[in-house]
Amino acid sequence: MTRISPERIAQIEARRDELSAMMATGDLPSDKFVAVSKEYAELEPVAAAAGEVRRLRAEAMSLTAMTREADPELRAMAGEELRANEAALEQAEHALALSLLPRDAADERAAMLEIRAGTGGDEAGLFAGDLLRMYTKYAEAQGWKVEMISANTSEAGGYKEVVASVAGKGVFARLKFESGVHRVQRVPVTESGGRIHTSAATVAVLPEAEEVDVEIRNEDLRIDIYRASGAGGQHVNTTDSAVRLTHIPTGLVVIQQDQRSQHKNRDKAMQVLRTRLYELERERLASERSGARKSMVGSGDRSERIRTYNFPQGRVTDHRINLTLHRLPEILEGQMDELIGALIAEDEAERLAALDG
Repeated sequence: MTRISPERIAQIEARRDELSAMMATGDLPSDKFVAVSKEYAELEPVAAAAGEVRRLRAEAMSLTAMTREADPELRAMAGEELRANEAALEQAEHALALSLLPRDAADERAAMLEIRAGTGGDEAGLFAGDLLRMYTKYAEAQGWKVEMISANTSEAGGYKEVVASVAGKGVFARLKFESGVHRVQRVPVTESGGRIHTSAATVAVLPEAEEVDVEIRNEDLRIDIYRASGAGGQHVNTTDSAVRLTHIPTGLVVIQQDQRSQHKNRDKAMQVLRTRLYELERERLASERSGARKSMVGSGDRSERIRTYNFPQGRVTDHRINLTLHRLPEILEGQMDELIGALIAEDEAERLAALDG
């Protein structure tokens, strides 16, 4: 278990007190006050955790001394309290270590959720629709807002591809481990023989970018306007509203035709393009900082098979952490807290182990 040194704890508490004193003077310029306030808000819970560890350590020393007293009754009482202290201290040390782990700057952001049907034909499209429904229900339970960006439906009623924006507090932190290949094993509704088929869909969860995050120069952008095609009403065949954006330096292409308005389609296409460019930059920086190290849980590799949904046995298995839950119907209804919580806990454990190593 990671043990934070007394010197580090003293530094944390001293910095918290320094920031508090700076804010109390009333002499800071407004921009400096905002920066100090933000740092204080981020540091205060860490300092509180550090203070609790310091208090419990001091208590442990006092109780240990009492276990050497001559009075048997006093020794027994001190020993009992020391055992309780050890359990509390272990939890407090763990909480402090977690609070000191580097945070992903994107964790509090909204996310772009992209689901694409993979192998399996119509059944893969139906499964993509099931996944969208699962995430939508989970988002609703969290109080998040889901907005459809684009959807390419399949003839059987599912989706060949669907993109949605999920907005709310801590969306990316909760959903970022969902990226990868999701596999389903079940008897398709289109299968009369009752045979179990295996199909797949790919999920990508990207932190949404804001305009200040990514600069897209006009000269780097090619914009094509054309007539939309496919489902969508009479306007599809009569209005040049579809938008295709090509980012020339990277070759990224975004097509948007779901809205009646050309301007709305362009806005949504720019939203998707900014997010994909932001993710490219995040991947580049992460590769530079970590030597391209990928943790077992958080690689985000969209070609990696991460989870299997087995209908005959009513189970969901996450292959990255070898977790199997026999709660398939509930999970598909959006009850994903146990699954997501286990992934977050495993990621934290890996990062703590890396610190120890």
